[in-house]
Amino acid sequence: MKKIKLLVLALVLGTTSLFANSIINPDVSKEEIRKQIIELVQDSNDIVSEPIDVKVTFTFNTKGEIVVLKVGSTDRKVLTFIREKLNGKVLENPGKVYKQYSMPIAIK
Repeated sequence: MKKIKLLVLALVLGTTSLFANSIINPDVSKEEIRKQIIELVQDSNDIVSEPIDVKVTFTFNTKGEIVVLKVGSTDRKVLTFIREKLNGKVLENPGKVYKQYSMPIAIK
């Protein structure tokens, strides 16, 4: 009976390691990701009175959706705008899953 339990445990551990390796982490450059994000936030009409640069920290979940972690601004309009435009959006070529990306974005 102990041998059967040990065999079942070994099979469970073996199959879980196979599924853990199935997550694909594409090799996309940071510049490609930046271009796609700039397209998403391009229409920033009347958000700010003068252009500003905002540092945005984000990651991608397993579905390839953007998850905004931090926005480097205290202006509520900017925070809301960035979160509405980026959170949950799927890019054509997302980056690595759960890797944190930080980049400045110009809002005009």
